[in-house]
Amino acid sequence: MTKVDFYTGSEDKLRTACQLSNKAMQNSVRVLLHVPDEATADKLDKLLWHFPATAFIPHCRSHAGEATTLPVIIGLDESFHHSELLISLHNVCLPFYSRFERVIEIVGLEDEDAKAGRERYGFYRDRGYEMRHFDLRQKQGS
Repeated sequence: MTKVDFYTGSEDKLRTACQLSNKAMQNSVRVLLHVPDEATADKLDKLLWHFPATAFIPHCRSHAGEATTLPVIIGLDESFHHSELLISLHNVCLPFYSRFERVIEIVGLEDEDAKAGRERYGFYRDRGYEMRHFDLRQKQGS
């Protein structure tokens, strides 16, 4: 069954997605970063080229030929080539989330985003998924 992790209190959801993708890649886990629109895909693509500061995360768009081999894929649709880790940058649960071994939901600081995050949390909880919660505000204050 899919495991779901919530990362709440993110000051920058795209940067958080990059950090989590980098950590997954270091652990040989393939990542699908699913974004709601082309503008977000472009921003994420640029960030990944310079993250971390001394390197970059090998990545491509889901429609690219390299999508079957690179560790991080940016997707806008349901075409993906693995089922390891889905990092969602949406405000709703994706209909195909259960195809993945693990799902990460990132929740920002804005009230609307926090409300949408609580709704997603309830969705997974009500269906009996194993969930963990990480409050990023605690780490930022440390």
